[in-house]
Amino acid sequence: MTPSPRRVALAAGYLLHHRPWRDTSRILEVLTREHGRLTLFARAVRGPGARLAAVLQPFRPLLFSWSGRGEAPQLTHAERGDDCGALPPASVMAAFYLNELLLKLTTRHDPLPQLYDHYHATLAALRAGAALEPALRVFEKRLLEELGYGLELASEAHGGAALEPGGYYHFHPARGLVRSGAHHAGALAGASLIGLREERLAGVRALEDARRVLHAALAACLEGRPLATRAVARSMVRKAAES
Repeated sequence: MTPSPRRVALAAGYLLHHRPWRDTSRILEVLTREHGRLTLFARAVRGPGARLAAVLQPFRPLLFSWSGRGEAPQLTHAERGDDCGALPPASVMAAFYLNELLLKLTTRHDPLPQLYDHYHATLAALRAGAALEPALRVFEKRLLEELGYGLELASEAHGGAALEPGGYYHFHPARGLVRSGAHHAGALAGASLIGLREERLAGVRALEDARRVLHAALAACLEGRPLATRAVARSMVRKAAES
């Protein structure tokens, strides 16, 4: 007997990415709270009269319904979830960066409800005008934790000595934090690392140290795969400096 198609109704989620498929359809990559990240085929959502085109927008809470037995079931319905405003223009690129991290680092059909909640909360903070850098660094930290690659920010890799606010350290993705000297190139301030552990990032030095250690940890997880949003952001900064 052929198994019945699986049907899911009104699952909370976000659209992470979409691409054209055939004449009027799209392939959607979505993140849901209860079912993880998955691919959905959405038929007749492009072109004149495509009712769902206005609904299927990124960075807005959505409710998805789908049906199918395979790895990529068919979208049967979508509607807006909680009402919320649009992201400020200055935050849009940062939100695309979050989406790219989720697409490249999560596994399909692996529910991570706490990660979904972190993503939801970060978008809400960006909509409310939160500072970009602290919001992104905290999300990166929590993403690594939810994926099982959380940073050890309480003690040194060798000997287990507690981090000292006045100390300096080097970070090695495979080893952790190693004591260093203030004059060594790339040294990270202990106060910055403690602030990152406590998700309390204030000041230029704390934010820069947090960025460096998190990006090194993420690079190890990405295994050489580039992030397009970072390249675009760097290009935008160069163009702004040249104008």
